[in-house]
Amino acid sequence: MRCALGALLWISLNVAAAEAPLRFVVPDSWAMPMVQLDHGRPTQGILFDVMLSLATQVGVPAEFHVMPRARVQNAMEHGEVDVRCYAAPSWLPNQSGDYIWSIPLWHQHDMLIGLPESPDSIAPDNLPRQPVGTVLSYSYPTLQPLFDTDRLNREDARNQEQVLEKLHAGRYRYAVSNQWTLDWFNQRLLPDRQLKPVAVLQEQNVGCYVRNDPKVPVQRILHTLLRMKMSGEIDDIVSLYIGNESSNVAVSKLY
Repeated sequence: MRCALGALLWISLNVAAAEAPLRFVVPDSWAMPMVQLDHGRPTQGILFDVMLSLATQVGVPAEFHVMPRARVQNAMEHGEVDVRCYAAPSWLPNQSGDYIWSIPLWHQHDMLIGLPESPDSIAPDNLPRQPVGTVLSYSYPTLQPLFDTDRLNREDARNQEQVLEKLHAGRYRYAVSNQWTLDWFNQRLLPDRQLKPVAVLQEQNVGCYVRNDPKVPVQRILHTLLRMKMSGEIDDIVSLYIGNESSNVAVSKLY
């Protein structure tokens, strides 16, 4: 009996050890506090911590695949990666393949950001023709009509931090950013030099989605994310980097 139990334990340990890693996609357009990329590898950040904790609690190794954002959905569809986090169904209107979405895990504010001397609140429709800082391959539905009619012009950068760096350097007067990246960027600046939101362009819930594949422990992943959210772990990770997320953004929502 003891030998039989030992054999079963040996088999179970080897099965666990042989379980495939959970492959997360990391767009190279992410910046802190979402993810820090060092030599093409994620090393810290809100989403890195969440994904690493998720894999640990699911009981499988984490594997991170860094790639251009334009390749992300294709990689999901071809089974190169298993999980994409910080996404919303509205971002993927033509999504093909079999996926299951998590519950909403974060609330994203997309905002028009100005220089310290900018007005406290503006309507993008009223801006004169000028460049606006944007991230390569990102879509901005609320500004797209202004881009289409050449009333505003996109000036793309590789990631969100570069967009704000160019704004701070005066390359343009306005840029688009999410609340997290703005808060992180402003931490390094004196109060009178901090960039500021002048309009809320879009607000939406974002979460993770998983390829519905028998080789992927889909239900364990989704249940773990639910537990991490309900326990406060995910919000605690956000607080480690940028403090408590404010429930209100102090500019008018114009769209």
